[in-house]
Amino acid sequence: MTRSTTDEPAAHPLPSPKERRRLREAKSLTEQQVAEAVGVTRATVRSWETGRTSPRGRKRALYAKLIAPDPKPRPKRKPKSPPAPLPVRGPEPASVIAAEHASVSTPGPASVSTDGPASVLTDGPVSVSAPGPTSVNAPGPTPPSTPGPTSASTAPDASSPPVPATPPPPPEPPPATPRLSPDEAFDALYAHAAPGLVRQTYLLTGRRSLARESVERAFQLAWHRWPEVAVDRDPVGWVRAAAYEYAMSPWHRLRRVHRHPDEPPTEPARRALFEALLDLPPAYRRTLLLYDGVGLDLPETAAETEASTPAAAGRLEVARAAVAERLPELAAAASPAEQSELLHDRLGGLARAEHVPTPSPARAVRTGGENKARLWTRAAIAFAALLIGATALTLHTAPTHYEQPIAPPERVGGVPPRGGPQKLTPQDLKLQKSLKEELAHGPERLVPRIP
Repeated sequence: MTRSTTDEPAAHPLPSPKERRRLREAKSLTEQQVAEAVGVTRATVRSWETGRTSPRGRKRALYAKLIAPDPKPRPKRKPKSPPAPLPVRGPEPASVIAAEHASVSTPGPASVSTDGPASVLTDGPVSVSAPGPTSVNAPGPTPPSTPGPTSASTAPDASSPPVPATPPPPPEPPPATPRLSPDEAFDALYAHAAPGLVRQTYLLTGRRSLARESVERAFQLAWHRWPEVAVDRDPVGWVRAAAYEYAMSPWHRLRRVHRHPDEPPTEPARRALFEALLDLPPAYRRTLLLYDGVGLDLPETAAETEASTPAAAGRLEVARAAVAERLPELAAAASPAEQSELLHDRLGGLARAEHVPTPSPARAVRTGGENKARLWTRAAIAFAALLIGATALTLHTAPTHYEQPIAPPERVGGVPPRGGPQKLTPQDLKLQKSLKEELAHGPERLVPRIP
């Protein structure tokens, strides 16, 4: 019986890529140490921590065991004491029973709170609080009243069994939150994150059209992999990484429309910041934008840029020093925290001041990605069919045996050249045919003799 490969993730579950990196650093393990322990290269471990690939089989089990958090000691259980006997409740007045039913929990309306973006570069999350119960004092159903002790003559007999109190009715469950369809969830994510990502990508590349194209291309890729993106802990970060990778591709230099950056801002301070950003190497520019512009912490920045945490810190310091040479106010900052806050404000102001193109509607991005995928699929099928047809035609028309070519004649010492067998005349062909047909009945000199 063979074991399916789909059972491996269930047997050895792994945390999210960012959590894998955090657990490794919490155990003070380097990428090289993990790679040597699992038996892979350092680049493979980095790919696992960025979410591009996932380990399988025995390597998955070793990796999960290596980064697994240390189990916490379980507290000792106290010996259970014998349960106390339940008190027997006697008859109560009708007023007391009615008071117990006076407080009824009824479901209240759902509240939706939308947190606005912290800045122009980061979009805040949209939180929807589930409807909870609201306490309302309303008279409940009155149970049948029982006569209370009014006098000695009406007192209940001690030998009569006690009358239990009627329990209050259970509260009604809150209404279930309606689940969004994949199209609606994608449209909500696109409307929430696309404008900010276009501004971020513009600061990364300095090209408005390339920024819009990169974000739309990243969302098309997210729609193709929506089952993976929908369960990701940070879907905006997934799309942002894809948009940055596409925008920073060196192949865009070969395209005439993206060969040169757009015109810089006219204001001197913003123009200096814009030129300082574009003069930085792409990796340093991306690190500065993620840490000081978007507001990620250093481990998250290192994970998204596929670098170690010390390398990301070094890139950040070099990038800040290069930008500080163009901005005197940044060089006059008293602390790195003040520099980070100042850069955050300046980057947000630069992105807000520029006229960044508005991204296309979400429906157009979805249908465009589907049409492009359908076109590439049909092209691949047509190419495969053409290749199969050409192979079949070649097999049908190719010769089945080898025919040795006749060597060209040469003239030697005035002797006429003879280049092998000459072309037979019709009489020769007729004679050859008759000889082949009457080989056994011809003259004796033509019949082979077997000793």
